[in-house]
Formats: sequence, structure tokens, C-alpha cells
Amino acid sequence: METEKQKVLSVHLIDPAIRQRVMQALADIEAAHDVTVLYACESGSRGWGFASPDSDYDVRFLYVHRLPWYLAVEPKRDVIELPISDELDVGGWELRKALRLLRRANPVLLEWLDSPVIYRQYEALSTEIRTLATQWFSPRRGRYHYLAMAHRNFRGYLQGDSVRLKKYLYVLRPLLAAQWIERGLGQPPMRFADLAGHLVTDAALLDEINALLAIKMRADEAGYSPRWPRIHSFIESELARAVVDADYKRPEGDAAELDAFLMRTVLAVSPEMK
Repeated sequence: METEKQKVLSVHLIDPAIRQRVMQALADIEAAHDVTVLYACESGSRGWGFASPDSDYDVRFLYVHRLPWYLAVEPKRDVIELPISDELDVGGWELRKALRLLRRANPVLLEWLDSPVIYRQYEALSTEIRTLATQWFSPRRGRYHYLAMAHRNFRGYLQGDSVRLKKYLYVLRPLLAAQWIERGLGQPPMRFADLAGHLVTDAALLDEINALLAIKMRADEAGYSPRWPRIHSFIESELARAVVDADYKRPEGDAAELDAFLMRTVLAVSPEMK
């Protein structure tokens, strides 16, 4: 009789007091910069589902200015970042910048739009931009991004006999995302549990991943441990076999639909048009 596959540990708890602080920070940003925040989410380990107790809250958002901002001759700053305060790390992209990145199938933006932790969203606009994100997803660019991230973290943090716990996950997650793309499954999910639960079929490896997750969720962000043999072996074999598509930067698609979305959104939220 076939046994049920073990579930992958995952947690996305957001302290209610922190959520209130995030909502206030977003309101303050709107007032200080005369913008409208269209979408705000968690982008880091709390979104991936393996945060430590002392992990930062990585709040990322998309915003739009009023119409006059878009009619100026000189380009203006299109990023808003607050100084990191305690555990809050808050930053966002202006919508035109975000759509330029979407045209390039930017995997970071695609992850924001798939975050399981959402602080604020305009439902109709969020639905439309997620549909656009699906249309603009590029397997070549996504796979390159995730493999480069895995190689970089492996070389930088997993070469000693003692390694940082979270860096294993910072290599495992992009490797599994690359696998997801290779199998023709489309845009990888943001949640690590969805990736590992679907792709890891070796029961012993899955047990070790869950053991690592359990310790990571109790330890602080800087926690170290000896190497994890099955995980380390899996990472080495995946990195050794992966070949990057040299054509990953080839441009794709017509931006007319993105232009139209930008115009509709700016006009919809601009008080000058009401």
C-alpha cells in the first residue's frame, strides 16, 4: 500500500502588532510621497515559509504616482525605501519600473506577486498584473536567475565544515525553482514547501530537509551547524549537472499591453481624473 508523502514544514506567521506597524508605514509613505500603494507583501524568509524567530519582516510594495509625475521631462526616482527599523525592512518600486522589470520576466517581482503574505492589495489591479506576470514569465531567464543564485550562495557560504543553517535553504530553494522550470511546470511557486513537496521524492532527503527546517525555525538568523550530508550531496549533484542557457537575455514580447495597463492604473487612481 502506498504511504502518504511527508509534508514539508512551513510557517508564515505575522505578528498582529507587526502587521499594524506595516500598515501604518504604508499609510505614512502614501502621505509623505503623494503616492498610492497598490500592493504590499512579504518577500523574504517569512514569505518563503522558513523564518527564524528573529528574521526581519521584508515588506515590498508597488505604488503609483499622480498623473503630473508621469508628465515631467526629467526622469525621477522610482524607488521608495525606508531606513531599516528594528525588524522592519520596507521598500517598493514605482509601477512603471515594475512593469519594465515584468517585461524582462524579473523573478523577484514574480515572487512578490505570488507571496502568501499580503498586507494590502487592490483586488482588480492585483488580479490583472498577476495575469500579465503569467504571460511574461520566461523559463530561460527564470532558470538562469535561480541557478546563478544557487551557485553564488553555495560558493560563498557552504564550503566549510560548519555552515549557516539558512544558507542551505538559500541554495535549495533556487535549485528546486530551477528544477520546476526545467520540468515545464511554469513559474515556480514562492513557498519553499510547495517546491520541495512537489519535487523531492527521496524520502530520506525530505526527512533531512524537514529536520533542517525545524531547527532553522527555532534558531536565530546567524545559527550555524555541521554539514548536512544528504542535502549537501543533493546540492552538489544538482549544481554539477545544471547548464545555463546562454541565450537567456533574448528579448521577448510586445510591451503594448503593459503600456495600456500602466495608463489605466495611473488614470484610475489620479484625483486629477475624477
